[in-house]
Amino acid sequence: MNVPKSIHNAIYKDLIVGLTEARLDADMTQQVIADRLGKPQSFIAKVEGLERRIDVVEFFEIARAIGFDPMPLIKEIWERVEAE
Repeated sequence: MNVPKSIHNAIYKDLIVGLTEARLDADMTQQVIADRLGKPQSFIAKVEGLERRIDVVEFFEIARAIGFDPMPLIKEIWERVEAE
């Protein structure tokens, strides 16, 4: 399997969309999450806007800041990867 290392990869986009939806469902602003992470609001904006790629540790840190259990999303994404 050859998964491109691009922000423009559909699987990566769906992972970030899921994270963004979790933030919105929690009725939290980008600023609240950024404050919890000790980062500027622009960090979250760039992640959500697909301008900045995050690694798995950052993904989990953002999920924790939201109060979001990322495991169902990860399982869903993993099933898609396995199906390719």
